[in-house]
Amino acid sequence: MNWIDRTVFYHIYPLGLCGVQSHNDFNLPPVNRLDELHPWLEHMASMGINGLYIGPLFESVWHGYDTVDYYNIDRRLGTNQTFARFSARAHELGIKVVLDAVFNHVGRGFWAFRDVLEKRQASQFCGWFSGLQFDEDNSFHDGLSYESWAGHETLVKLNLKNEDVRSHLFGAVKQWIEEYQIDGLRLDAADVMDKDFLSTLAGFSKNLKEDFWLMGEVVHGDYKQWVQPGRLDSVTNYIAYKGLYSSFNDHNMFEIAYTLQQQFGADGKMRGLGLYSFADNHDVSRVASMLKNPAALLPLHVLMFSMPGIPSIYYGSEFGIRGRKEDQDAALRPALNLPNLLSHAERLDLYEALRKMIEIRKQHPSLINGAYRQLLLTNEQFAFSRDMENGLSLTVINAADHAVSIDVPLGDHHSRFIDQMEKSTAYETNNGHLYLEMPPYSAKWLI
Repeated sequence: MNWIDRTVFYHIYPLGLCGVQSHNDFNLPPVNRLDELHPWLEHMASMGINGLYIGPLFESVWHGYDTVDYYNIDRRLGTNQTFARFSARAHELGIKVVLDAVFNHVGRGFWAFRDVLEKRQASQFCGWFSGLQFDEDNSFHDGLSYESWAGHETLVKLNLKNEDVRSHLFGAVKQWIEEYQIDGLRLDAADVMDKDFLSTLAGFSKNLKEDFWLMGEVVHGDYKQWVQPGRLDSVTNYIAYKGLYSSFNDHNMFEIAYTLQQQFGADGKMRGLGLYSFADNHDVSRVASMLKNPAALLPLHVLMFSMPGIPSIYYGSEFGIRGRKEDQDAALRPALNLPNLLSHAERLDLYEALRKMIEIRKQHPSLINGAYRQLLLTNEQFAFSRDMENGLSLTVINAADHAVSIDVPLGDHHSRFIDQMEKSTAYETNNGHLYLEMPPYSAKWLI
């Protein structure tokens, strides 16, 4: 079994968590703010988390996704040595480290693009950028135009077919593996990247580290285009993300059930792909702000941790913090005080429940490799199992604002279950049926 199969991720956006100034002043010396995040590593380990997705980390102008130097840590976070210490401590705690790799585009301050702005057609780096035209103009009035990410001209699209660009980026990956012993990459904007580049990157990185993990940011489309042998190992499961919260808000469990059936059912297109599951991240509103009723937070997370996929928690969301995506993303990426959260967070009950969920997932192979099977579905109730030859796990959700009695048809399976969230509670089947009394907005995780 690969390390990723038993991994639960924690996602940190370091420029936000460290509370750095929004604009990088390249005249200032580095500040070792990453050293301040070591207690967060201890926090993760205490929860049982064994994977960290962190980034962007490298020198940039604003938000990290406008890279200017792939070989040096952003001075607002520290130096290469600062991150080497941080990564070493993570590994000491048994936490794998996955970096945010922004290879689709660079910032306008990237050294090769500055050379193009200065020398124009005479620059040896013209071939590094996609769609470069010197007979057009852009909003910066450079007297040239270029492809950008999603029309944002501050993000200049790299030509990933160019061998010199590939050599430069692969050299950075080699440095990251050698200096920081990283275990994988999350590839920003993978859904618009050259797929041959992704395949070549996979071959290069896995030659350096056999169990290196590559996960792509993909919103829409057929995930199998990206997740396949010789390319990526996983992608972000944005399709399920939406259903996780809106099924509770709309009292319509058919939405998430349809998605999971399409992805992981008997004829599911994504069976065995190991997709990356999340309830929120640095680009979308906090799930606590998305839910109409905060009582749904706990059953939502039980659902996410028990459905097929690799679960993750975005920093601070284990405490139920809020934040809505507006014109700017600052509300999604705040500086947080960990001791205050551990003492006074509004949803310490969620934090404690998540610690249990992580332990449960690690202890039961059915939650990792078990086949997905839908058992019951109404507007407000949903039950599914994860089946293996030697047993199964059962997830039952009540999304109603009132208590209900549920009859889960199990056929010849299992006669006795233990509630994993309340170990003192056991349930017996009766003629192939399991009868449960469910409080409002609740979940039972039975094995």
